[in-house]
Amino acid sequence: MGLAEFINSITQTVVSIAWGLFILTWSIGWILRGSPIPFLRVKRAGQDLIEDAVWAAFWLAIGSTIFAFISYIAGTISSEITPYNVTTP
Repeated sequence: MGLAEFINSITQTVVSIAWGLFILTWSIGWILRGSPIPFLRVKRAGQDLIEDAVWAAFWLAIGSTIFAFISYIAGTISSEITPYNVTTP
């Protein structure tokens, strides 16, 4: 496994987990906000979860872009580096 594949596998794992947490938080936020519970604190907590999830999605998108750029650079660098093949006549 080369450097580029290693970075890609770690990036995909972390980003997949983060998107899953985003979907879970966003869903729970909407469930709490739309619930027929008459307590305003519960509805406000749902609104806070939704807002936090949206911010998390924004930063996750920025981070994914940066990770993709790093992976691209690592792939470019690792493809340019070739080991020496020393042959004796």
